[in-house]
Amino acid sequence: MHKDFGEVSLEETGLTLPIDAAGPTNAPAPAEITAEDLAALAEVESELDQRWNETQIDPSLERIEMLMDLLGNPERSFPAIHVAGTNGKTSTVRMIEALMRAFHRRTGRTTSPHLQLVTERIAIDGQPIHPRDYVRTWEEIKPYVEMVDARASVPMSKFEILVAMAYAAFADAPVEVAVVEVGLGGRWDATNVINADVNVITPIGLDHTGILGDTLAEIAAEKAGIIKSRWDADDLLTPPDNVVVMAEQEPEAAQVILEKAISVDAAVARAGSEFGVISSSIAVGGQQITLRGLGGVYEDIFLPLSGEHQARNAAVALAAVEAFFGAGSGRQLDLETVRAGFAQVESPGRLERVRATPTTFIDAAHNPHGARALGQALARDFNFARLVGVVSVLADKDVRGVITELEPYLNDIVITQNTSPRALDCYELADIAREIFGEERVHVAPRLPDAIELAVELAEDTDGPMSGSGVIITGSVVTAGEARALFGKDPA
Repeated sequence: MHKDFGEVSLEETGLTLPIDAAGPTNAPAPAEITAEDLAALAEVESELDQRWNETQIDPSLERIEMLMDLLGNPERSFPAIHVAGTNGKTSTVRMIEALMRAFHRRTGRTTSPHLQLVTERIAIDGQPIHPRDYVRTWEEIKPYVEMVDARASVPMSKFEILVAMAYAAFADAPVEVAVVEVGLGGRWDATNVINADVNVITPIGLDHTGILGDTLAEIAAEKAGIIKSRWDADDLLTPPDNVVVMAEQEPEAAQVILEKAISVDAAVARAGSEFGVISSSIAVGGQQITLRGLGGVYEDIFLPLSGEHQARNAAVALAAVEAFFGAGSGRQLDLETVRAGFAQVESPGRLERVRATPTTFIDAAHNPHGARALGQALARDFNFARLVGVVSVLADKDVRGVITELEPYLNDIVITQNTSPRALDCYELADIAREIFGEERVHVAPRLPDAIELAVELAEDTDGPMSGSGVIITGSVVTAGEARALFGKDPA
């Protein structure tokens, strides 16, 4: 039997394809990012920026659920670890993802907001997706987004679309585990269409109070919204794992999280009880830590990040990975693999050193809790004779709280203004700073490059060795991102 289909023929043994294995093949697309790639990315960004941004909220999962349904539910194609909280989310996500890669899992990672380039928000195997893939993913889902827009009372926001793009990219890769950072809150955050194997709640503080609530309990209730029942009504005899990993919390926040976990039959691992930090000591380029995990003690881990808060984040990350793999008493993860995973952790814009003399750091602290952790890390891990801050804060943040927390650690502060339309006017910010620092310690430079230059001059104006002086650029994610670009750092 033979039936000709032109170049493809059907034989008794099946289809015969005229493939010349020795012939020319299509080369893979080049990995480098071209000017054309960035132009196409900018065009897509301009289009998406016409939509609501991350501060414009219509609290509902209806739109993202509708889009997921139209796309064939890509969010169900991979297991996930979901991370909510006020501070430490991004660093914890990056640690979890680094550990997963060390254990040879193909990973998807989504974080927000980005520091420099929007592609940072969607990473495969630890690398931001290529601008071409970002553009392609948008073009593929755009018709379905328009269908949702036509049906919904409110068009999809940019953040909702970015979440959908991340989940579509993860399904397309495909990834073996996704590590997902909540954008804002938790209960109605667009990321919450996943039903994660492990849910993580990092420390909760007062932030976004106009949206999430005025008390820690109210905010905790929103964050704990990622904790959901995982019972399968069709298979009640084999319930899936459902674990909550909880960082150290204020009592009122901890109670809300625990009550939510109990209500959905989730097991809870608590920092300070089931796991925690045994020791943390300063080391060149970071710190040496020993952690007590769910499966036992993990000794002599090098973490290339500074500050006790990062050691605590590492304990949370380790517990999350242990829970994902089912580790427990007597079932410890391989120590050398854990060490290798932590050793490769990078967290851009988190007490990131960008210059040697004077020692210059960038940190994305943008609320009082984060500013306090930053100050404590600088005091513990470094011994500066003179430390100068460069600060720009967004107007919708607790500006006075941020400045107050930084004051004990800075000799001088240079007030500036990043390019965000939400940035507080530098002269208004300087007035607040003078109330806290006094007149003599406050300086103003409206442009960030000028502010950094002035801070360097102030840091170098010391009787001691210049190696004893430092500069910290902080106040917002936007400030940190713009500073990274000024110092020639690539998006990561």
